[in-house]
Amino acid sequence: MSALVIAEHDHATVKPATLNTVTAALACGGEVHVLVAGANAAEAGKAAAQIAGVTKVIVADSPSLAENLAENVAAQVLAIAGNYSHILFPSTANGKNVAPRVAAKLDVAQISDITAVVSADTFERPIYAGNAIATVQSTDATKVITVRTTGFDAAAATGGSASVETAEGVADSGKSAFVGREVTKSERPELTAAKIIVSGGRALGSAEKFQEVMAPLADKLNAGLGASRAAVDAGYAPNDWQVGQTGKIVAPQLYIAAGISGAIQHLAGMKDSKVIVAINKDEEAPIFSVADYGLVADLFVAVPELVKAL
Repeated sequence: MSALVIAEHDHATVKPATLNTVTAALACGGEVHVLVAGANAAEAGKAAAQIAGVTKVIVADSPSLAENLAENVAAQVLAIAGNYSHILFPSTANGKNVAPRVAAKLDVAQISDITAVVSADTFERPIYAGNAIATVQSTDATKVITVRTTGFDAAAATGGSASVETAEGVADSGKSAFVGREVTKSERPELTAAKIIVSGGRALGSAEKFQEVMAPLADKLNAGLGASRAAVDAGYAPNDWQVGQTGKIVAPQLYIAAGISGAIQHLAGMKDSKVIVAINKDEEAPIFSVADYGLVADLFVAVPELVKAL
C-alpha cells in the first residue's frame, strides 16, 4: 500500500500546500511518493526529494504540463495511478481542478477536503460549513482525496533523501489551451501562506476606508490582507482577498478580524487559526464565539490606536 501526492509547484520550488498533503499521506500508512508534473521541473523535483517522509519523487517533464492544464495533469496522474492505493491532492484551485477528473476516470468516489485520517480507509471532512464533521469510509480500491491543508501540520521541507525518477510526460490532450493569466502582484504575503492575516468587513464602508484603516495595520505586522465576502461583494476589496468557504480557507498563527460579524461561511474559512482577535461594536456578533481575544469597540478608533501602539 502506497500513497501518491500530486505536488503543487511553480516548476522550480514546491509550494507549502504540498507539505501539508504529505503529512496526510503519511497518516494513510505505507510509502509516500510525490509526482511533480511540469515543464523543466527538475529543480522542483529536487526540492520534493528533500521533504521528510517522502521515499520517491517522480518527475514528469513535458511542454504539455507547463501551464498545469487539468486535462493533461489528470492524464499524467492516470498513467501511474495503478501503482497506488491513495492519490492525494492539496485542496487548492489546481488540486480541485484535477482530482475529480482522476476520480471519474478511475470510476471511484472522490473524498473531498479531508481534515483528518482515521485509518487507511476512513477520513474526516467538514460538512454544513464546518458545523459538523462527517466520518467517511471508502471501499474503493484507489482512494482519490483532496486535503484541506489547514487540517494538517506541514511536513519538514528538508531532511528527506528520496530517490528521484523521471517519467515520460503525456502528450497534449488537445481539449484545452492556455490563453493567458492575470496575476495579482502584492508586496504582502499571499493569504494561504501568511502567518498573520488582517481582515476587514462591510463595516468599513468603502474601499478608501478599507485601505486607510486596514492597510497600515497589515503593513506594521507584515500581514496578509483579507476581507469578508460582504466587503468583497460591496467592492471594498478584490476577490482574491476573500476569506471563507467561498473564498480562501486559512489558518495563520494570528487572525485579526475588524468589523466582521462572523457569518457562518466566513467562520468556516478561518476558525482553525491559532489565535483569533475580533474587533466589533456588536457584542453579540458571532465572531466572538470563535475569538480568543475580543474587543467590543469602534474599529475606526481601535485599529488606528493598535497601529500607534505597535
